Amino acid sequence: MYAKICLIMPAVTGREPLIDPREPLGALREFYLAFNSRDLDLMERNWISSDEASMAHPLGGIRRGWADIREVYQRIFDAAATVSLELHDYAIYRFGEVFYVVGRERGTLLGDGPALELKIRTTRVFRFTAGRWRQVHHHGSIENPEILLRYQAAIR
Repeated sequence: MYAKICLIMPAVTGREPLIDPREPLGALREFYLAFNSRDLDLMERNWISSDEASMAHPLGGIRRGWADIREVYQRIFDAAATVSLELHDYAIYRFGEVFYVVGRERGTLLGDGPALELKIRTTRVFRFTAGRWRQVHHHGSIENPEILLRYQAAIR
């Protein structure tokens, strides 16, 4: 069964009132709250904690398994520079026990130098397991190579 849940909605920032992570939008809001508040415990609840998890990320390359993915988020959260992101221009598609979102992230990296504006193409895939939606895959791409290099350098 296929259902397109939404196409044009307000940005997801993680600052909205949380809704049940048994709802797709609730799982997305939880992810952005975890990311923007640097909450690794909440991030871990949002992801499936097994070897099924995978990520293709501008900072971590291809990662497989939660333990490997966790290291990327730990590095981002521990960096002197801070990153904030929000999801916009997105659509959510659901197929039974799986939903995915395809859209864009915009954000800011604040560090020692001038603020860096981030624009990331993103896909996130969630599976309903253990009574809630959990992220099983993320792919993010930064189109501008100069911005990508500056982002990577700031988080190292």
